[in-house]
Amino acid sequence: MTLHVTLPDGSPLELDNGATVADAAAAIGPRLAKAAIAGRVTAADDGEPRLVDLTAPLHEGDTLAIVTLKADDPESLEVLRHTASHVMAQAVLRLWPGAKYAIGPAIENGFYYDFQLPDPITEDDLARIEAEMAKIVAEDHPTVRAELPVDEALALFGKNGGAVVLDQPFKVELIEDLVAAAAAEGAPVPTISVYTQGEFVDLCRGPHLPSTGRLGKETFKLTSIAGAYWRGDERNVMLTRIYGVAFPSKKELEQHLHQLELARQRDHRRLGRDLDLFSFHEEGPGFPFFHAKGMRLWNAMIDYWRAEHVHAGYEELRTPQILRRELWERSGHWDNYKDNMYFTEIDGNPYAVKPMNCPGGLLVYKSRRRSYRELPLRYAELGQVHRHELSGVLHGLFRVRYFTQDDAHIYCTPEQLEDEVRGVLHFMLHIYAAFGFTDVKIELSTRPEKSIGSDEMWAAAEGVLTRVLESEKTEYQLNPGDGAFYGPKIDFHIRDVMGRTWQCGTIQVDFAMPERLDISYTGADNEEHRPVMIHRALLGSIERFMGILLEHYGGNLPTWLAPTQVVVVPISDRHATYAHAVRAATVAAARQVGVDLWVEVDDRPESLGKRIRETQLQKVPYVLVVGDREQEEHTVSVRQRGKDRGDAALDCIVGAIADEVRARILPEQASPIRRCVAEMSGEEATE
Repeated sequence: MTLHVTLPDGSPLELDNGATVADAAAAIGPRLAKAAIAGRVTAADDGEPRLVDLTAPLHEGDTLAIVTLKADDPESLEVLRHTASHVMAQAVLRLWPGAKYAIGPAIENGFYYDFQLPDPITEDDLARIEAEMAKIVAEDHPTVRAELPVDEALALFGKNGGAVVLDQPFKVELIEDLVAAAAAEGAPVPTISVYTQGEFVDLCRGPHLPSTGRLGKETFKLTSIAGAYWRGDERNVMLTRIYGVAFPSKKELEQHLHQLELARQRDHRRLGRDLDLFSFHEEGPGFPFFHAKGMRLWNAMIDYWRAEHVHAGYEELRTPQILRRELWERSGHWDNYKDNMYFTEIDGNPYAVKPMNCPGGLLVYKSRRRSYRELPLRYAELGQVHRHELSGVLHGLFRVRYFTQDDAHIYCTPEQLEDEVRGVLHFMLHIYAAFGFTDVKIELSTRPEKSIGSDEMWAAAEGVLTRVLESEKTEYQLNPGDGAFYGPKIDFHIRDVMGRTWQCGTIQVDFAMPERLDISYTGADNEEHRPVMIHRALLGSIERFMGILLEHYGGNLPTWLAPTQVVVVPISDRHATYAHAVRAATVAAARQVGVDLWVEVDDRPESLGKRIRETQLQKVPYVLVVGDREQEEHTVSVRQRGKDRGDAALDCIVGAIADEVRARILPEQASPIRRCVAEMSGEEATE
């Protein structure tokens, strides 16, 4: 007997009954059979494709795509990395036979596995584990999938009649949870899929590479060790998490490791320490302390943010940190965020520290009667919010327990909604470009499973966002089911210089919360109407965005953001007076064009070379060196970001630096100082 499957191009393929994905690959050609690692199968009676092992049997009417290992195919990379996690777990069990293994998924760029180990390990042990992994790859064990009844799986991973088999309690707990979940849904008791490679057995749904040898010896690298609570719950045991990366080829791995090294060098936590911007302390875990220079950067960001919001027609609000619990219940935040909120009590009544700003803004709106003539109302708030995060996920400025959210809430009529969304879309792209981010990916996220509001509200809100994106010819990706609980949203992901993307801004259309908080406006008909609310965050978290900026620029921030923009360095003591005059002239020139500059004089009794070197380490954009000639000719010797640019007239250079800050010139753009240097040298002002 034969069975018939359809290939991705629509062509038919006839196979013997009982044929597998591997058989299909072989029938297509020997090169494909050698390259195949899995199959993507869509059953005739099911429109959902499934990723399966090469050994999976095919059925009449299946549609089949053979999966090969490709760097641009996320599913094939997941198969590779999931197998790498199993190989790592096998190596760990060989080196620490008493280890208990928990979960080991593939993640972006890599994988991890969590273990309860008989002895503590350090990153010095990673090389030993890698060496054992290389042995397992060389042994080329087939990865074999089996389906077991629940009782057999429990006996395998637990104890069988008092006899210890694998003795893996985390796997037993996972199996018991699968059974309980099926019972709660009234579903049949599931069979349990396990994978075996050599002596190693794991509970896993797969699929995997056909054998450990397909992983390759020089295509993976273990990168770090961290602590992780079992199932992410701090009440559970702390496990050891080992991270690794894996790629289809040695070259791709080396490229990624190079990127990791760049990221390490640009780590904002390191830069925050080295540049004296911020710090963290045990007395306030997860709460950043900003130093004086950090506040200079902070204020430069906020000054620009405020000025642009004024130009865009926003007014700024400030609402309290602590509000009654009842407000959070009415707004819907209680049901969705209470696990991440902090609580207190005042006069015997329950209060909560705000995790979001919107309910406070709604109370401002409700403070008096509103007319349609006032709308749209654009209210912005730099609101400090607190969220309870587990200690294991805290990460510098990227994941903290308090942060400043640059919120805005726009209240408008339904007729104004599209124009307001369109205006916010343009505004956000304008702000990102000013900070140097022009590669922005946009996602449209629709109604999640857990939500408030009627079907009609959601349909109207999703329709508006879709129409705006399409009318603006904006490329976007649909992200079904990932909207906020109160409305759909457009999310903005900026790409940094290392190719990483960061979700920062969001535009959320909300018909539900105005109804729940009962806000209204008086229309032209003198009747009460319900406004539409747009929730909008632009930079997202100011703290997190600062960390992104530091890593994007490697600390070499645009001059308008730099904590110290100019350092004047006198060659010797006798030039100190002129150096201070240069500082005063630079500050004065900046004030004439409406900006403030942070200018310092380094006249310490250290060598000239050491002082210049230290300004470079502090990422100061401009160093103005002055000596006898400069003092006599009223000039300065200009060093820009470590490069000697030559001499320039003092009046010209101080004005040019001020212009650069006023115009918010980015590092990759032509600086106004080039004309000053060119004037002195008699050359054309070219880069």
